[in-house]
Amino acid sequence: MRILVTNDDGIDSPGLHALAAAAASAGHEVVVAAPAEESSGSSAALLAVEAGGRIAMREAAVTGTTAAFAVSATPAFIVLLATRGAFGPPPDVVLSGVNRGPNTGAAVLHSGTVGAALTAVANGCPAMAVSLDVAADPASDARDPCWATAAEVAVSLLPLLTGPFALNVNVPDVEAGYLRGIRRAHLAEFGMVQMTLRERGEGFARMSLEQIGEVAEPGSDDGWLLDGYVAVTPLFPSGEAADVELPGLVDTAGEHIGG
Repeated sequence: MRILVTNDDGIDSPGLHALAAAAASAGHEVVVAAPAEESSGSSAALLAVEAGGRIAMREAAVTGTTAAFAVSATPAFIVLLATRGAFGPPPDVVLSGVNRGPNTGAAVLHSGTVGAALTAVANGCPAMAVSLDVAADPASDARDPCWATAAEVAVSLLPLLTGPFALNVNVPDVEAGYLRGIRRAHLAEFGMVQMTLRERGEGFARMSLEQIGEVAEPGSDDGWLLDGYVAVTPLFPSGEAADVELPGLVDTAGEHIGG
């Protein structure tokens, strides 16, 4: 299987290298294409640094890969390029991660990791977003995060990629032997970590991420993660909310045509 590995933390992220190594060790053909610089919070934005209409990229060194590229673009744009053959034959699967920090609840809307996976699915390629429950700031790590745990979990879940959806996978930061199991989870309604207004002054505002409690919704991705389980949530790319009623408007099966 030909697998594209990307992320939003950048080409030098240890999570990216761990994921590529795990996929290669499982016998897959692995190509890495990731942002040259950190692109966290980019969602599915299609942004790139261009010169004369050309998107800048350079070869990179990632162990075990067929090829690796640092691209001056967002993760979603990189995936779009991959599905069009920019890095060789289009991939059979996209693995996005391993992200530094969880992507749960409403945070999936803004995540570049998840945005890359959803872009892949929207372009006909199965995909998985993988995140490790560690602090967003590397300087706050008291020990090395368990990147290999998340990478191994991701590879083990590849057989579940059977339809037009992305899997959003959040993994506790423990050695593999200490995982309590893997559970299907729904997206938390709010999420345990939220963006709050920290300060507002003349001509500026400052935001911060804050933990809002130690209790999460039972059955949610936050809840399972807090209890030591891998949380797996299938996600669809954005599309029509066909079950929403709009009283007074002509239905799609009606006779109205045009503007």
